[in-house]
Amino acid sequence: MTHQVTSLWRHPLKSHGREALENVTMSAGQTMPGDRVWAVAHDSSKADDTAWVPCQNFTRGAKAPQLMAIDARLDDASGQLTLRHPDRPELTFDPDAAEDLPRFLDWSQPLLPANRAASARIVRVPGRGMTDTAFPSVTLCNQASHRAVEQAIGHDLSPLRWRGNIWFDLGEAWVENTWLGREVQIGEAVFAVRERVTRCLATTANPETGERDADTLKTLKDNWGHQDFSVYAEVVRGGEIRLGDAVKVL
Repeated sequence: MTHQVTSLWRHPLKSHGREALENVTMSAGQTMPGDRVWAVAHDSSKADDTAWVPCQNFTRGAKAPQLMAIDARLDDASGQLTLRHPDRPELTFDPDAAEDLPRFLDWSQPLLPANRAASARIVRVPGRGMTDTAFPSVTLCNQASHRAVEQAIGHDLSPLRWRGNIWFDLGEAWVENTWLGREVQIGEAVFAVRERVTRCLATTANPETGERDADTLKTLKDNWGHQDFSVYAEVVRGGEIRLGDAVKVL
């Protein structure tokens, strides 16, 4: 049985700042274009612009829940990134421009807990999205699994909590977990499914308010014995994906 793509998202900043898409062209061995292009290194980080490093090197929503309420829009032509947050004025800046860094740091500082390492610089590794995985991953999400979590927790949840890239509805919860080691075609692109996504505290924060208001991790653990939601996949054949395209296990 085939299913259909219901939404596409990219996250220009590593752990926050999402943007809805109608179509995207994937390339083998790459993340979704414009996804995790930049990561915000804190003042204790050893990250630089030469190589991928783990998420512990960055300011992220797991430690600073207010960051989860950031919306982003990336202008691919100009490289300008526009950030919006319910408690901050709109900011448009160039993340690659050193002269714009102080404006971004001033804008984001009120969203960070006082007891956390301060943001210090923006890191970009050319040709490599700063994913949570050591390989350039794309996150595939099943709406049926999301509904199962909503039912277990007892109220509606925004799917944006999961920060997924490609959403579809398989009609049955957790079917995507059976895809490990298999390939999935979505539109023209083909993905090798590599890992389940083990979730962190970022998912407990409301993406509209930035407040921690739902214990997603306890709900997953108590009901299914794990803290996983969605799967990481790697693009093995590039091609275009549009809303409504078929999702097929090969």
